[in-house]
Amino acid sequence: MTQGIRFLLNGDMVTLETVDPTGTLLDFLRLRRRLTGTKEGCAEGDCGACTVLIGRLAGDDLLYESVNACIRFTGSLNATHVVTVEHLAQENGRLHPVQQAMVDCHGSQCGFCTPGIVMSLYGLWLSNDDPTRSEIERALQGNLCRCTGYEPIVRAAEQASTTRPSALFDPIRQERERVTARLKEFSTAETIRIGGDGRELVVPGSAAALAEVLAEQPDAVIVAGATDVGLWVTKQMRELSPVVFINHLTELQQIEADAAGITLGAGVSYSAAWAALAREIPALARLIDRIGGQQVRHMGTIGGNIANGSPIGDMPPALIALGATVTLRSAGGRRTLPLEDFFIAYGRQDRKQGEFVERIFVPRPADGSHYAVYKVSKRREEDITATLGAYRLQLGADGTVDDIRIAYGGMAGIPKRASAVEVALAGKPWTAETIESAREAFDRDFQPLTDWRASAEYRQLTAKNLLTRFFLETTGQGQELQRFAVEEA
Repeated sequence: MTQGIRFLLNGDMVTLETVDPTGTLLDFLRLRRRLTGTKEGCAEGDCGACTVLIGRLAGDDLLYESVNACIRFTGSLNATHVVTVEHLAQENGRLHPVQQAMVDCHGSQCGFCTPGIVMSLYGLWLSNDDPTRSEIERALQGNLCRCTGYEPIVRAAEQASTTRPSALFDPIRQERERVTARLKEFSTAETIRIGGDGRELVVPGSAAALAEVLAEQPDAVIVAGATDVGLWVTKQMRELSPVVFINHLTELQQIEADAAGITLGAGVSYSAAWAALAREIPALARLIDRIGGQQVRHMGTIGGNIANGSPIGDMPPALIALGATVTLRSAGGRRTLPLEDFFIAYGRQDRKQGEFVERIFVPRPADGSHYAVYKVSKRREEDITATLGAYRLQLGADGTVDDIRIAYGGMAGIPKRASAVEVALAGKPWTAETIESAREAFDRDFQPLTDWRASAEYRQLTAKNLLTRFFLETTGQGQELQRFAVEEA
C-alpha cells in the first residue's frame, strides 16, 4: 500500500501526498498552479471552457483525450499526463499550428471559450491527420461558443490539419518517449490510500483490490468517469468519502467480441465503446454520438451509466432491448443477471453490499432482425434525454411478430420494458393496424412524470409515436436505421 499520487503536468512532475477526495483538476490548475487558461464556465461538463488533454497508457501506447477539468477529480490522475493550453506554444512565443490557425481564421471572438476550443482541436490534431467536417464537428460537440462563431473555428481545424511540423515542434510528439517512460514508472499495482477522518480517497491497484476495499468499506463512492458524480460536488456541494477511483483499472476496460455478442468491461468509456460498436451494432454507436460532448464520452463509462441507476440514462434501455446481462463482482465472487432485473425502483438497484458492476454482455441481434434506438431531447447535441425508445424486432416468414423487445428511458422511475405493448404485438401481423391497436397498451405500461424536460403527456405521446416511427422504418416507409443480415454479422 502506498501514499500519494504522481502525474505529469505539462513538463513538470507532480507528487501529491495530501489530496481532497473531491477536489477538481480545474481548481488545482487555477488555484494551486495559476494555470488560468483553463476556464470555469458551467462546472458541469457542458461548455468545454475547462478542456484539457489527459494522456494515459493504453498498453504500450500513449493515448491523449480531451476531458472536462471542472468535473475531473485530482485524485484520479495517478500515472497520467495533464496538458493545458499553456503547454502548446514554444518558449519563443511561436504558436502551435492549431493556435495559429485560430488566429488566421478569426476563430476567437470574446475569447473566453477559446482555450478550451484550442485544446479540443489539439486533441483532434494529434489523433487525426485528415479529419472530415463531421469529425471536426464531433470533436467540438462539447465546446459551446457563446458568440456563435463555429464556421471560422471549423475552418481553423481544417487549416491546422494541413500543417504537420516536425516532432521537435509539437510538445507531445517531442516528449512522447519520455512521458511514456515516466507514466510506466508512476503506474503501480499497489493500492493508494490518502487521508482519513472522513476525507479519504482510495486508488485500488487491481479489480481484486477494489473488491477488497468495498468489502471493508461498502458505502464507498466508486468513481470512474465522474460525469455524474462530479455534479454531486460542483452543483449539490456534497462531501463524499471515502471515494474509490477506478478509471485506471485496465481489467475493467477490456472489450471482447465473438459470434454471440460483445462483452464490455464496466470501465469501457463511451469513446472506446463507440469504436467497438460502430460496425457491430451501428445503432448503438449512433446513440453514443448523442451522449454529451467528446470530453464526456472520453470520461464517462458504460458501467457507470448503468450503476448510477438513472431513469434517464441513455445506455440501459438500448441494452435492455438487446437482452443484455450484467455481471456483478464482490470479494465473495460473481453473479450475472439480466440487465432489466438490475433496476428495482427509483434509486434502488439489485447490488448487494460490496458489489460493483464488472462487465456487460450485449448479445448480437439475430440475422434479419431489426434494431433501432431513438433519443428525444430539447437540443440534439449534449443534452439529457426526455424520452428514449429502443426496439428489437424479429419477424416470421409470414410477416408476423416472432419476437419483440421494447424498452424506454424517461418514462418511469427506472429504465423499463414496455411489457404490455410487447404482448399486444406478439404473434400479430406487423401492420399499421397492429401498431395502432397496440398504442393504448402504453397507458398500462407507463405513467410518466412531468418535469422541466417534458410533460407527462408529451412523453406518453412521444413514446407511442416512436413505435410508429420504428414500424415505418422497418417497412421501408422511412429511412431504416439497421437491419441485420448474414453478411453483416
